[in-house]
Amino acid sequence: MPITRNVEHEITVAAPAKEIYQLIADVGNWPQLFAPTVHVEHASQGERSERIRIWATANGTAKTWTSRRELDPGALRIDFRQEVSQPPVGGMGGAWLVEPLSEGTSKVRLRHDYHAATDDPADLAWIDQAVDRNSHVELAALKDNAEGAASDLLFSFDDTVEIDGSARDVYDFVNDAQLWRERLPHVARVDLTEDTPGLQVLEMDTRTADGSTHTTRSIRVCLPHRRIVYKQVQVPKLMTLHTGHWLFEDRPGGGVTATSRHTVRINEDTITEVLGASADVAAARAFVRKALSTNSLATLGHAKTYAESR
Repeated sequence: MPITRNVEHEITVAAPAKEIYQLIADVGNWPQLFAPTVHVEHASQGERSERIRIWATANGTAKTWTSRRELDPGALRIDFRQEVSQPPVGGMGGAWLVEPLSEGTSKVRLRHDYHAATDDPADLAWIDQAVDRNSHVELAALKDNAEGAASDLLFSFDDTVEIDGSARDVYDFVNDAQLWRERLPHVARVDLTEDTPGLQVLEMDTRTADGSTHTTRSIRVCLPHRRIVYKQVQVPKLMTLHTGHWLFEDRPGGGVTATSRHTVRINEDTITEVLGASADVAAARAFVRKALSTNSLATLGHAKTYAESR
């Protein structure tokens, strides 16, 4: 019989317990809150019970699974259980528990119980490492966000192009990133793997306006033919977070509206290193927005040409 582990991690947070509970309960914010989480969608949702599909990384590997959650806002507790786990995990569940220590201080405990899919000790060791690493990262991120990390460092923006073509063709252009080196002049190198259909790992070198290149690595969740969601797990120096959505919406009467949406958190510690001694957060935001918008609009422009020629 596989061995079942029961582990608990905890952290003290200088924030009211109810505010912390809400951060954990709102899975829509998890990609910005928790580094391992790429994307979350509700499969079903009730007042106290829900099923969510999660795409995330574990020990650097992209995984997806569906979990059931039971929410108890009165007790400040959320229980979760994976419905079908991904190997090497045979089964996993646990709970988030928030305990008020004072009006403005709380203890957060994250419990896990799990077993491996096989009796191989290496599989259980892999899960031990993934749970320990992700738990520490998630609790630290929860603390930073709940304690009010600088809000001006995080921002979102959209770039939109109207295309007289089909959503399927535009989606295919963005989905087939292995062809971007030939199709997009700002892409110098591409390495795309897709071991699980619809779950891609994309590494590429992108040229900047000054001719230099930077390397990014992203996990992409591809949902035909309406959306591609991604999270960069290797970001340029000026950012600590970059998530994005490619959205493809049919227009009434024909055509498609294609939108590139970015959410970025500026790395305050590297602003002067990258942009010079006089640069501040506002300058960094403007620089990042211009760089990302330039590349997004270039990609959408080439997607438009491709779709309209079909």
